[in-house]
Amino acid sequence: MQGTVATYDASTRSGTLLLDDGTELSFPAPAFDASGLRLLRLGQRVRVDTDADGTVVRVTLPTMG
Repeated sequence: MQGTVATYDASTRSGTLLLDDGTELSFPAPAFDASGLRLLRLGQRVRVDTDADGTVVRVTLPTMG
């Protein structure tokens, strides 16, 4: 699924996303760390990978695999 970065705290490496359906979804530091990214910008489009429970496990750019 995809969404937009709504908040991002570089000190904690966590934040919230606004999904395309309007749902707000939080992501923890391990999901950001799994991405290999160095930072996120507010309003940036991202792809979200979740586990079976719906927990965000990785936040990446839509063009990344």
